[in-house]
Amino acid sequence: MTAVTTVTTKNAVAPAIAAGAAAPPGPRLAPGAAARELELKRGEFELAVQLGHIRTVPDPGGGQRRVTAREVARLRAAADFPEGLRERVRTVGTGEGADLLGIAPGRFTKLARTGRLTPVRCYLNRYRAVVWLYLADELVELALREPELLSGRHPEPDGGQDWRARNWRGRRIAMLARQTDDQWEQAAAVASALDSAHLAEIVRDPYERACLRRLQPETFRIHPESAIAQGIVDRVLLADEPDEIEWYRLRLVEALADARDQCPAPRPIGDPGAERGIPAAVEPVTKRGAPAGVEPPAPRPLGRTGPRTAAPAARPAGPERARRKPTPKEAGAPVPRSLLRRLRREK
Repeated sequence: MTAVTTVTTKNAVAPAIAAGAAAPPGPRLAPGAAARELELKRGEFELAVQLGHIRTVPDPGGGQRRVTAREVARLRAAADFPEGLRERVRTVGTGEGADLLGIAPGRFTKLARTGRLTPVRCYLNRYRAVVWLYLADELVELALREPELLSGRHPEPDGGQDWRARNWRGRRIAMLARQTDDQWEQAAAVASALDSAHLAEIVRDPYERACLRRLQPETFRIHPESAIAQGIVDRVLLADEPDEIEWYRLRLVEALADARDQCPAPRPIGDPGAERGIPAAVEPVTKRGAPAGVEPPAPRPLGRTGPRTAAPAARPAGPERARRKPTPKEAGAPVPRSLLRRLRREK
């Protein structure tokens, strides 16, 4: 007689033999079909994938990553499906988050500005203001872990430092790391935090820069399109403190080395680079991307106890470096044919 041991988890109870058996993965579902099977809205599904609640596999055809039928069955078998999965990806803004914690919206904003809360998403509203969204689960965890933050004296930012954008950048790249193993996509994700001047300084090859631009992960769309709105988005997307910029520069150098070891960037057929051992044409990769295993740069630690090891580096003396308008070449404008011929002759 075979003894059957029962494995108990938070969400389900199943025989150990059945739990350990590797069921056939079955068909691979496209994101839209998988979202319907899991009773999630498209935005909820995307966030669940980014947070690692839903495992995806590469599409053999090179398209979007897919979800196996076995993964869908695993999630649907949970005792709290679908409410539990929806709750794990529920996001709230400042007003709803303050109500959830039982505090004033002003106090909630200060907790976020000092880095006690890390946004998981953001968007521009019709007034071109950045709206930050937070995971409801994380707010509840903070209230249980550090209830003293919800009463008493308001926490004050360090010298007016607002950590929301910086912490969001680090978290965004870490979440994207779950979605790809392609080294060029990972490098593109790191490069998305640097402006065109830093990118041109580090990545001298124009074909590599073009590859990074093409693979740059999507953020939020701007409605309507305008230069003012794009400038606001750039302030959210791009690193702006010297220590953070240097961190991303170093990470990009490492990511580029890994990407070049994996395969060269795509180049036109007959390009002189082929004479140096670079294949003339490389199969392009799809647009996703994130640096695997990269930790976010110096996030503000949660809580007020213990040493403040992640305080931002002091600003250098003297005026800040003025932001200059990128040239058309740095902004990704088409390179004239005459310039391409001159570049090839120089090589």
